[in-house]
Amino acid sequence: MKFHFLIVVASISLTSCSTQLADYKGTSPEFSLTEYFNGQVTAWGIVEDYSKKLTRRFCVDIIGSWEPTENGMSGTLDETFYYADGETQTRIWRLNISPSGEVTGTAGDVIGTATGKAEGTAFNWEYTLTVPVSGTTWEFAVDDWMYMMDNNRLMNRSYLSKWGVTVAEISIFFDKTQPVRTCRSE
Repeated sequence: MKFHFLIVVASISLTSCSTQLADYKGTSPEFSLTEYFNGQVTAWGIVEDYSKKLTRRFCVDIIGSWEPTENGMSGTLDETFYYADGETQTRIWRLNISPSGEVTGTAGDVIGTATGKAEGTAFNWEYTLTVPVSGTTWEFAVDDWMYMMDNNRLMNRSYLSKWGVTVAEISIFFDKTQPVRTCRSE
Protein backbone atom coordinates (compact mmCIF):
# COMPACT_ATOMS: atom_id res chain seq x y z
CA MET A 1 0.00 0.00 0.00
CA LYS A 2 2.79 2.42 0.92
CA PHE A 3 4.57 1.67 -2.37
CA HIS A 4 1.45 2.57 -4.40
CA PHE A 5 1.05 5.81 -2.47
CA LEU A 6 4.69 6.76 -3.19
CA ILE A 7 4.20 6.10 -6.91
CA VAL A 8 1.12 8.35 -7.00
CA VAL A 9 2.92 11.14 -5.12
CA ALA A 10 5.98 10.86 -7.39
CA SER A 11 3.78 10.94 -10.51
CA ILE A 12 1.96 14.06 -9.33
CA SER A 13 5.26 15.74 -8.46
CA LEU A 14 6.80 14.98 -11.83
CA THR A 15 3.70 16.12 -13.70
CA SER A 16 3.59 19.41 -11.84
CA CYS A 17 7.22 20.07 -12.83
CA SER A 18 6.73 19.52 -16.56
CA THR A 19 7.14 22.39 -18.97
CA GLN A 20 4.04 24.16 -20.23
CA LEU A 21 3.76 26.51 -23.19
CA ALA A 22 2.53 29.28 -20.85
CA ASP A 23 5.98 29.23 -19.21
CA TYR A 24 7.29 31.09 -22.29
CA LYS A 25 4.77 33.94 -22.33
CA GLY A 26 6.53 37.26 -22.88
CA THR A 27 9.88 35.73 -23.89
CA SER A 28 11.71 36.85 -27.01
CA PRO A 29 12.52 36.62 -29.79
CA GLU A 30 8.93 35.69 -30.53
CA PHE A 31 8.37 32.50 -32.54
CA SER A 32 6.45 32.90 -35.82
CA LEU A 33 5.94 29.75 -37.86
CA THR A 34 5.05 31.72 -41.00
CA GLU A 35 8.02 34.08 -40.74
CA TYR A 36 10.72 31.56 -39.83
CA PHE A 37 9.61 28.82 -42.22
CA ASN A 38 9.08 31.05 -45.24
CA GLY A 39 11.42 30.11 -48.06
CA GLN A 40 14.42 27.85 -47.63
CA VAL A 41 15.84 26.68 -44.30
CA THR A 42 18.57 24.12 -43.65
CA ALA A 43 18.85 22.10 -40.43
CA TRP A 44 21.11 19.46 -38.91
CA GLY A 45 20.06 16.86 -36.39
CA ILE A 46 20.70 13.74 -34.40
CA VAL A 47 18.53 10.90 -33.10
CA GLU A 48 19.30 9.34 -29.72
CA ASP A 49 17.69 6.14 -28.46
CA TYR A 50 16.30 5.51 -24.95
CA SER A 51 19.84 5.00 -23.58
CA LYS A 52 21.02 8.37 -25.04
CA LYS A 53 23.09 6.53 -27.68
CA LEU A 54 23.46 8.43 -30.95
CA THR A 55 21.73 6.28 -33.59
CA ARG A 56 21.41 8.62 -36.60
CA ARG A 57 22.67 11.94 -37.98
CA PHE A 58 20.96 13.94 -40.69
CA CYS A 59 20.65 17.17 -42.60
CA VAL A 60 17.26 18.47 -43.74
CA ASP A 61 16.36 20.99 -46.42
CA ILE A 62 12.99 22.69 -45.89
CA ILE A 63 11.03 24.93 -48.21
CA GLY A 64 8.09 26.74 -46.64
CA SER A 65 5.34 28.66 -48.39
CA TRP A 66 2.25 30.43 -47.00
CA GLU A 67 -0.90 32.14 -48.18
CA PRO A 68 -3.70 33.93 -46.35
CA THR A 69 -7.11 32.26 -46.16
CA GLU A 70 -10.53 33.30 -44.84
CA ASN A 71 -9.69 31.50 -41.59
CA GLY A 72 -6.05 32.52 -41.04
CA MET A 73 -3.07 31.13 -42.97
CA SER A 74 -2.43 27.99 -44.97
CA GLY A 75 1.01 26.65 -45.77
CA THR A 76 3.27 23.85 -46.83
CA LEU A 77 6.59 22.73 -45.40
CA ASP A 78 8.39 20.49 -47.88
CA GLU A 79 11.12 18.65 -45.94
CA THR A 80 13.83 16.42 -47.43
CA PHE A 81 15.95 14.51 -44.91
CA TYR A 82 19.45 13.29 -45.88
CA TYR A 83 20.68 10.70 -43.37
CA ALA A 84 24.40 9.96 -42.86
CA ASP A 85 23.77 6.32 -43.81
CA GLY A 86 22.59 7.40 -47.29
CA GLU A 87 18.82 7.16 -46.73
CA THR A 88 16.68 10.04 -48.01
CA GLN A 89 13.19 10.74 -46.69
CA THR A 90 10.56 13.32 -47.66
CA ARG A 91 7.78 14.73 -45.47
CA ILE A 92 5.35 17.34 -46.74
CA TRP A 93 3.38 19.14 -44.05
CA ARG A 94 0.06 20.80 -44.97
CA LEU A 95 -0.57 23.39 -42.26
CA ASN A 96 -3.35 25.73 -41.17
CA ILE A 97 -3.08 28.52 -38.64
CA SER A 98 -6.29 29.89 -37.15
CA PRO A 99 -6.71 33.58 -36.24
CA SER A 100 -6.21 32.57 -32.57
CA GLY A 101 -2.82 31.03 -33.43
CA GLU A 102 -3.81 27.36 -33.20
CA VAL A 103 -1.82 25.31 -35.72
CA THR A 104 -3.08 22.07 -37.27
CA GLY A 105 -1.29 19.95 -39.82
CA THR A 106 -1.13 16.69 -41.70
CA ALA A 107 1.65 14.74 -43.39
CA GLY A 108 1.92 11.34 -45.08
CA ASP A 109 3.62 9.63 -42.11
CA VAL A 110 1.50 11.37 -39.45
CA ILE A 111 -1.65 9.70 -38.14
CA GLY A 112 -4.57 12.09 -37.79
CA THR A 113 -3.96 15.78 -37.25
CA ALA A 114 -1.00 17.38 -35.53
CA THR A 115 -1.79 20.31 -33.22
CA GLY A 116 0.34 23.10 -31.86
CA LYS A 117 0.64 26.67 -30.69
CA ALA A 118 3.36 29.26 -30.07
CA GLU A 119 3.90 31.36 -26.97
CA GLY A 120 6.77 33.81 -26.78
CA THR A 121 9.95 32.19 -28.02
CA ALA A 122 8.54 28.62 -27.99
CA PHE A 123 6.32 26.46 -30.20
CA ASN A 124 4.90 23.12 -29.01
CA TRP A 125 3.69 20.63 -31.59
CA GLU A 126 2.13 17.20 -30.83
CA TYR A 127 1.32 14.37 -33.22
CA THR A 128 1.52 10.61 -33.85
CA LEU A 129 4.28 9.58 -36.26
CA THR A 130 4.64 6.26 -38.08
CA VAL A 131 8.23 5.01 -38.28
CA PRO A 132 9.50 1.90 -40.07
CA VAL A 133 11.58 -0.22 -37.67
CA SER A 134 13.12 -3.56 -38.71
CA GLY A 135 10.54 -4.40 -41.36
CA THR A 136 7.48 -3.27 -39.40
CA THR A 137 5.87 0.12 -38.75
CA TRP A 138 5.58 1.58 -35.27
CA GLU A 139 3.49 4.51 -34.07
CA PHE A 140 5.12 7.00 -31.72
CA ALA A 141 3.61 9.95 -29.87
CA VAL A 142 5.77 13.02 -30.59
CA ASP A 143 6.10 15.99 -28.23
CA ASP A 144 7.95 18.54 -30.36
CA TRP A 145 9.39 21.79 -28.89
CA MET A 146 10.95 24.56 -30.98
CA TYR A 147 12.78 27.54 -29.48
CA MET A 148 13.89 30.70 -31.29
CA MET A 149 17.56 31.43 -30.56
CA ASP A 150 17.65 34.62 -32.64
CA ASN A 151 15.99 35.72 -35.90
CA ASN A 152 18.02 33.20 -37.96
CA ARG A 153 18.45 30.21 -35.65
CA LEU A 154 16.03 27.80 -34.08
CA MET A 155 16.55 24.81 -31.77
CA ASN A 156 14.17 21.84 -31.86
CA ARG A 157 13.81 19.04 -29.28
CA SER A 158 11.45 16.16 -30.06
CA TYR A 159 10.54 13.37 -27.66
CA LEU A 160 9.17 10.14 -29.17
CA SER A 161 7.26 7.91 -26.79
CA LYS A 162 5.54 4.55 -26.89
CA TRP A 163 3.15 3.45 -24.14
CA GLY A 164 4.04 6.62 -22.21
CA VAL A 165 7.80 5.91 -22.17
CA THR A 166 10.27 8.13 -24.05
CA VAL A 167 12.12 5.82 -26.46
CA ALA A 168 14.00 8.39 -28.56
CA GLU A 169 14.98 12.06 -28.58
CA ILE A 170 15.72 14.17 -31.63
CA SER A 171 17.72 17.40 -31.55
CA ILE A 172 17.65 19.68 -34.61
CA PHE A 173 19.45 22.99 -35.19
CA PHE A 174 17.91 25.21 -37.90
CA ASP A 175 19.94 27.94 -39.56
CA LYS A 176 18.51 30.53 -41.93
CA THR A 177 21.64 32.63 -42.48
CA GLN A 178 22.74 33.87 -45.90
CA PRO A 179 23.96 32.60 -48.25
CA VAL A 180 21.43 29.76 -48.24
CA ARG A 181 23.06 26.40 -47.61
CA THR A 182 21.63 23.09 -48.72
CA CYS A 183 22.33 19.54 -47.56
CA ARG A 184 23.19 18.50 -51.11
CA SER A 185 26.01 21.07 -51.31
CA GLU A 186 27.73 19.70 -48.18
